[in-house]
Amino acid sequence: MKKNLLYLLTSSLIGWACIFNAKAQIIPQPLQMVFGGGELIIEPGLNIVSSKELQTEAEGLADFLEKGFGKKNSIIFDGKGIILSIDKVLLESLGEEGYKLKVDDQGVSIAAGASVGIFYGIQSFKQLFPVDFGFKSGHQKVAIKMLEITDKPRFGWRAFMLDESRHFMGKEQVKKLLDQMAMLKMNVFHWHLTDDQGWRIEIKKYPNLTAIGSKRKDTQVERGSDKRFGEPHEGFYRQEEIKEIIAYAKDRHITIVPEIEMPGHAMAAIAAYPWLGSLGTTKEVPETFGKMPDSFNIADPKVIAFLQDVLDEVIDLFPGEAIHIGGDEVNYEPWLKSDSVKEFMLNEGLKSPVDLQIFFTNQISNYLEGKGKRMMGWNEIMGDDIHEEREESPQDIGQKLGSTSIVHFWKGDLSLIQKAVKEGYQVVNSNHWDTYLDYTYERLPLSKSYAFNPIPEGLEQKYHKNILGSGTQMWTEYTPNIQSMEKQVFPRLIAYAEVGWTEFENKNFERFKENLLIYQKRLDFLNIASADY
Repeated sequence: MKKNLLYLLTSSLIGWACIFNAKAQIIPQPLQMVFGGGELIIEPGLNIVSSKELQTEAEGLADFLEKGFGKKNSIIFDGKGIILSIDKVLLESLGEEGYKLKVDDQGVSIAAGASVGIFYGIQSFKQLFPVDFGFKSGHQKVAIKMLEITDKPRFGWRAFMLDESRHFMGKEQVKKLLDQMAMLKMNVFHWHLTDDQGWRIEIKKYPNLTAIGSKRKDTQVERGSDKRFGEPHEGFYRQEEIKEIIAYAKDRHITIVPEIEMPGHAMAAIAAYPWLGSLGTTKEVPETFGKMPDSFNIADPKVIAFLQDVLDEVIDLFPGEAIHIGGDEVNYEPWLKSDSVKEFMLNEGLKSPVDLQIFFTNQISNYLEGKGKRMMGWNEIMGDDIHEEREESPQDIGQKLGSTSIVHFWKGDLSLIQKAVKEGYQVVNSNHWDTYLDYTYERLPLSKSYAFNPIPEGLEQKYHKNILGSGTQMWTEYTPNIQSMEKQVFPRLIAYAEVGWTEFENKNFERFKENLLIYQKRLDFLNIASADY
């Protein structure tokens, strides 16, 4: 029977449901899928029924269908077709990001408590189509399995970080990554924009940050090597380009968290304005990687004013709540050798450079809070000796990190996560052994990526709410081009999507690998490089 361009094929064979189950290859794995006994045939020109508040989501779906069928789909506000609807009742059970997707003899419907849930329902719906749909036009009809999906994420923070300080990739590559994050229901793009080897964000008040700080004369080829590529490296984003990327991410329900490193990893900025440094000797952007010799002179009020000026422009650009300030791997030696820094510490009653860093971090946290933002930093901001290189004992540290800070755990004993959440901090778990994409596949195989649990073993249930979620990081020191970077990211990013979304008891690595074979074919169509695993 033909009905509004939909055909229904049904079967009374009970075994068909199992066949459909095997073929419904959605990543990340939904919370619940119940399968019917037939297929719904979709033909070109099917209407999308949507309210005005879902216009962006409806247009995204219409674009996908047009690419596959080669024919435009009308978006209407009432009638029959693929129905997108907001149901506020679902907010209580599924939250803003959850959704219900139903394919039956009446057609297709996606319902959610908020627009982001509709968007994620559409991403699941798109994965029910043939792998070449959207890449090859001219499909005449598509069979979609009858099923009902009820879905919501395990964690609210599902992040991917790209380091563009070490190697600049450019906005088109960032957009490609945002597209993949959206399909995989990842919702935070952590954008590492400044570091020792390059300053990548235009700050209008301080033009030398990009005129000088975005360029280096050469680049170290590999860890511990004296070899260089023999060519300069440069690049930065103008503020208009950043606004374009933010808007692009917003349409995909992705929040961008910028990282502006302080008080360490600062040598590109210091090369641009040498008075920012503690040594007074930094003149060029480094071409090597690792822990650098200079740090911001945070005892100088002019340096604090500079950092606040920078943050003001960052705040004006980025609408999200969190601003990441790094705070990792700070070299204390230049502070200990500086008379002005030592005098400042004495006047403020700061016993150690650890106290000085926490004192400074709280200054920045308070400043951001006054602007309606929230500070985030790598877990050194708590003052813990995660590198096991200090003489001070924890009892010698007098300063305490402000309670509103988000702690981004990357290194140290897992007991430090327990300590942080018990003290009331919210934590994003990015334990480097489990989440660093610059690591080789021998060191961090796909199976280990998939097995990662952001909630540490043994953490009491009452503290689970303080684990916001997880992040995976692509540090680009030794990935000098897009292809080498993509091979480090894919397919492991796909595994981390399921880490953040899928309930732990619903994960299954063997099933994931089967689904991944299909997903990687989509990467092939997009010319996205993916490593063997």
